[in-house]
Amino acid sequence: MSSQAVTPRRLTALILPVCLAGLGVLTAAGYVFATTGHSPRALVSLAALTAAATLAERFPVPINSEKGGGVISLTFVFAVAAIVLFGWAAGALLLLTATSIIQLWEHRPLQRIAFNVAVLALVALAAGALIAPVRGESVGAIFARVVLAATADYWVNMILISGAIALSTGQKYASLVRAHIRATVVPFAFMASAALMLVVLWERSPVLSVALVGPLLAISLYQRTTHRALRAMRLALTDPLTGLGNHRHFHERLQRELLNAEEQHSPLTLCFVDIDDFKKINDRFGHPSGDRVLSQISARLRQGGEAFRLGGDEFALLLADHDEGMALAAANSILTRISAVEFDHIGHVTVSAGLATFPLQGHGRDELIRLADSALYWAKEHGKNRVRLYRPDVVELAELKRLAAGPDKAARYRAAASLAQAVDARDTYTGSHSERVSDLAARVGGRLGLEPEQVELTRLAGSLHDLGKLAIPEEILRKPGALTDSERLVLERHPQIGFRMLDSLGVDPVADLVLHHHERWDGAGYPDGLHGDEIPLGARIIFVTDAFDAMTSDRIYRPKRSSDAALAELERCAGSQFDPAIVAAFVEEIESSEVATPALAS
Repeated sequence: MSSQAVTPRRLTALILPVCLAGLGVLTAAGYVFATTGHSPRALVSLAALTAAATLAERFPVPINSEKGGGVISLTFVFAVAAIVLFGWAAGALLLLTATSIIQLWEHRPLQRIAFNVAVLALVALAAGALIAPVRGESVGAIFARVVLAATADYWVNMILISGAIALSTGQKYASLVRAHIRATVVPFAFMASAALMLVVLWERSPVLSVALVGPLLAISLYQRTTHRALRAMRLALTDPLTGLGNHRHFHERLQRELLNAEEQHSPLTLCFVDIDDFKKINDRFGHPSGDRVLSQISARLRQGGEAFRLGGDEFALLLADHDEGMALAAANSILTRISAVEFDHIGHVTVSAGLATFPLQGHGRDELIRLADSALYWAKEHGKNRVRLYRPDVVELAELKRLAAGPDKAARYRAAASLAQAVDARDTYTGSHSERVSDLAARVGGRLGLEPEQVELTRLAGSLHDLGKLAIPEEILRKPGALTDSERLVLERHPQIGFRMLDSLGVDPVADLVLHHHERWDGAGYPDGLHGDEIPLGARIIFVTDAFDAMTSDRIYRPKRSSDAALAELERCAGSQFDPAIVAAFVEEIESSEVATPALAS
């Protein structure tokens, strides 16, 4: 409350003396102009410049800036020319006329009009004071007067207008000035050049100088048309409430940033942010209050990276050149800033965030989105008001729980199967072990004459047979030497873990096959010591194909075997470790595929 009370007093402390000083300058300007002799030709010329300045004030030139854009007026060109040609008093009256007519016609607040007119009067006085010592009609003298007048116009305007904006909005004055300079210095330099040409042409022939007025106004109108088209394009990519990029813009920018990161071999972290319990805010305080929360949180997200609003209370940030550690620090900083804000009538609001980093976790756009979304879901499920990096051994458990709520069982099957990639990324197999086991299991099932539905269930179970390894410590999975007894016990729990994960999805047949895919034909397997036909057929198939792919894949602790050696080992263990009928079908399938597709000589 105190800040809201202080700002108007501080603003008045600037506006009041500027307006009083401007009134004094305009009074002096009127007196000087009235008591100075002007030829009819000069009066007509000044009236023409005033008319052009008024028209230019009516159609300002839009510019882009880091604050979203603004406008500058070509009145600057005619004001500088009038000051140089006819004196500061004539310039002050020209600015008074052009500015007050247009701003009154546009129904601007009287206080704002008075301040703007006063600033322009001070501009004219400063310009006149600077050029007064420069005399003569040489090219150098004319150039110097135009440059000095334009400089005075630019800086007095910049200093006073930026001060008023800073006091009324609470922005930092120095930052605001720097931003305005970056946005306007080039356009004003061009306008100073136009003012110089106008002065030179006017001194040669006022009629000839009219040829310059037309193109200047045409440029102004063309720029306005172009700006409207660009603004329409920006609006199509901008969320209207927060001013952040929208869902469409997010996907386009993410794709471009991924390409840049790939070319430059640099990291890119995607951060999803979600407001905690936002529905309760809307229900309790109303949607207008919720909209204010969204706007204020958006302003703080901008400070952390390139931000987007994806819809509702969901946001995204692109953190270019941020590895996991840097991204985690940036996201925690955002959470701290947001949680420290006390919103009117609402109190404190918290957010949760999920992170995924390219290329460490995800490579494609859709994969990175899925992983960051999974991390966010895990953060929400485990207490909120926290940041979580994507980790397959914890995040995918939450992902599976979310999939279980979906109504489409086939979609749940496909989504669960895609998680096998996370398993292979952590284990020591080369390439896509789960995919190879899945394909081999389906081929054996087909050779055994299983129904198509049973073949597909076996294929899916083959892709997910090691899903429980997501919860096994990576140091065990990647240990180069033999496992200790305790480590082996931990590893042998993965079928039961996978079963519990899949059972929560309501895919019982697949869960059963995963649970028993390490049962031996002689009953010496795990977890339940089943033997013979007690073991589900699909699990027996997966056991054989898993063993074959393990033997023919390079591991940390041993090189791969040849296909013939692996087949020989399967046949040796048929009847003890493996179902003999399945081993026979598997050998037939491998041999028939090798006959159909002979290997190329190396």
